[in-house]
Amino acid sequence: MANASSSATVRKTVLVTGCSPGGIGHELAKEYHSTGLRVIATARRPEALTDLATLGLETLKLDVTKTDSVRAAREYIASLTGGTLDILVNNAGQSYSVPATDIDIDEVKAMFEVNLFGVMRMVQEFAPLLIASGSGRIVNIGSISGVMPYPFGSSYNASKAALHAYGNTLRIEMEPFNVQVITIITGGVKSNISRNPRLIQPTSIYAPMADIFREKRAGRSQVGAMPTDVYAKHVVAQTLKHHVRAWFWIGNYSFFCWFFDTFTGRIGCFRGHSGFPN
Repeated sequence: MANASSSATVRKTVLVTGCSPGGIGHELAKEYHSTGLRVIATARRPEALTDLATLGLETLKLDVTKTDSVRAAREYIASLTGGTLDILVNNAGQSYSVPATDIDIDEVKAMFEVNLFGVMRMVQEFAPLLIASGSGRIVNIGSISGVMPYPFGSSYNASKAALHAYGNTLRIEMEPFNVQVITIITGGVKSNISRNPRLIQPTSIYAPMADIFREKRAGRSQVGAMPTDVYAKHVVAQTLKHHVRAWFWIGNYSFFCWFFDTFTGRIGCFRGHSGFPN
């Protein structure tokens, strides 16, 4: 447990998961800190968060896929804050872009452990602290892919759709305890989540279009993507409002997806072969 002060403070406390450099969580942690909140930034490798510690943020080792790690973090944070937490930001995430017929089930399970079950672990352990704060907030970082899926992202799309459904139910269940739940429907944002693009294997039924997949699909979400610091400013501002939206759409293509989702029904951006690159 590194770089965390044991002194009591009256400042509101926010916990952000998945804060490694180059990602959304890193900028969210910095932006919350700039507003004067007490920020506890977490990552599986806290040594990667030295720049945040230098800025005055508190850093902590946390692996959302490990119940013991989540529980230890909860106990430690409770000891720092007197048993409360004001805002929980479930940002830790993992990408997986592979044709549905080519997926590795073990890799899909590993992704769901981060994107969905990790969020469930965090909520289960930190709910008492959020309730004790009197007006806690849970911020889940979702994706437009969970609303309007893209080809070759079936597993990732499913993990985000499941997260959205979980958040919608959680919002109802936490309302009696004055804990608000907001899902951020994230469009294209500069991030390193897809820094290791997948390749179509020679045995795949999509092998004939492997070159097209590599050239036009890998990293496509980064084309025209919103700068991470701009995204963080919008998200933090929204989550600190007195009453938060159930869903907040932000990032490249988010308005397009919001429009279709709102006015034409949840039919998806692509139908039939139209989702494939030409």
